[in-house]
Amino acid sequence: MLSNLAKVESLLFVSGSEGISLQQLAECTGMLKPAVKDQLSCLQNKYHNDADCSIEVISTEDRYRIATKKDFAFLLKRYFEEPSMTALSRASLETLAIVAYYQPVTRVQIEEIRGVQSSGTLRKLLTYNLISEKGRLDAPGKPILYITTESFLDYFNLKKLADLPPLPEKDGMQLGDDGQDLMELFDQTLQDEKQRKESV
Repeated sequence: MLSNLAKVESLLFVSGSEGISLQQLAECTGMLKPAVKDQLSCLQNKYHNDADCSIEVISTEDRYRIATKKDFAFLLKRYFEEPSMTALSRASLETLAIVAYYQPVTRVQIEEIRGVQSSGTLRKLLTYNLISEKGRLDAPGKPILYITTESFLDYFNLKKLADLPPLPEKDGMQLGDDGQDLMELFDQTLQDEKQRKESV
């Protein structure tokens, strides 16, 4: 039988960088809000008192999420500093392509295109500073909106977003279409642009 602590922890984990509200935690677990708060405190104490644990629970505007402890900032910075193009997995490039062409876009919208859970990939792109949060969508749950950053432009050697090669027309592709097709188009347009610049 799953403990209440484990239930809260699992929901925090899957909510990713967007986090989850106290109300959502209560609804999903079937607990009252005071009981959920008690479990959150227990979880935070558990993480805090475990020297071998690198994560903690943080809260912002009544939303809770799991994050890496500040003590590990130097280590993560060393790992993520100036990533090379080869450091990005196909999943990261696919997610980045969707953000680039549909921004501002929410995690749910990204997942509708990719067809897979994308919280971890978004966290990685946020750490790389290739994307950033740009407020929240005025919709149930107030999902975070994601956009690309100046570092994204530098990464792809672009001066401005308008320089991003337009996606070829393909039967009026809209949000929710096949992410694989979008990734193939992204790959092709970037490759074409690279060849065009080299020939100039």
